[in-house]
Formats: sequence, C-alpha cells, structure tokens
Amino acid sequence: MPVVERLVGCLQYHGRNTGKKVKAIRIVRHAFEIIHLLTGKNPIAVLVGAIMNCGAREDATRIGSGGVVRKQAVDVSPMRRVSQAIYLLAVGARRKSFRAFKTIAECLADEIINAEKNNVLGSYAVKKKDEIEKNAKASR
Repeated sequence: MPVVERLVGCLQYHGRNTGKKVKAIRIVRHAFEIIHLLTGKNPIAVLVGAIMNCGAREDATRIGSGGVVRKQAVDVSPMRRVSQAIYLLAVGARRKSFRAFKTIAECLADEIINAEKNNVLGSYAVKKKDEIEKNAKASR
C-alpha cells in the first residue's frame, strides 16, 4: 500500500475523525502544497525522507520466563519501521494542532519538514524515535 494512502489512513483515527477519508485526503493535499511552497521540493520525496528518519531501528519487547518479565532489545522489521514512522508523524501533527491556531494541514507540513531535517526539537516523531531507541539500548 502506498505511503501517502497509509498517511491518509492514520489521520482518520480518534473518534470524531473516524471514517472521514475525504477530510483526511484534503488535509494531506493541503499539507503537500505547503511543503512544496516552503521547500521547493517534491512533497512525496520529503515525506519519504521523513519516514526514513522517523522509524526506530531498534525496540524493546517484553520477554517473560519463569514469572519474571524483563525487557529485551530487538531489531525492528522494515514494514513496522514504516508503519510506526507514519503513525508518529500523524500523532505529532494531531497533538500540535489540538487547541492551536494552526490548522492540522499546517502542523502536518511542519512535522514532515522537521522530520525530514531530523530536527529533534521541532518533530514529535523524531523525538519519540530517539526515545524508543534509547529504551532499547538500555535493555540490551
């Protein structure tokens, strides 16, 4: 499934937005127009770069043996990396736009641009990826 379609699907979460695909498509279209105006690059190429920077390479999982549960670091499959990156981009945009003056399309464009630049301060997705990898490193 194409990454843009999956991004549209991720924007349809949270009760009031469930099933509103046309609304999600409109948000992504506006975000891509904003990305093109701000960067001058192809928005899909910027999105792919952001997805590459937002997927965690290593994660921690729970291993239970003999009643004792502990965390174990594991490598993340490529499909999960892409899915997790798209999810984190959508969640970051949703959190930034909630109770803010910016529209969700503007917030999604900012999130994608900052994630493509690997900006930890500006991108929720990159910050969460670093947090996940730090937890995995601690549980090696």
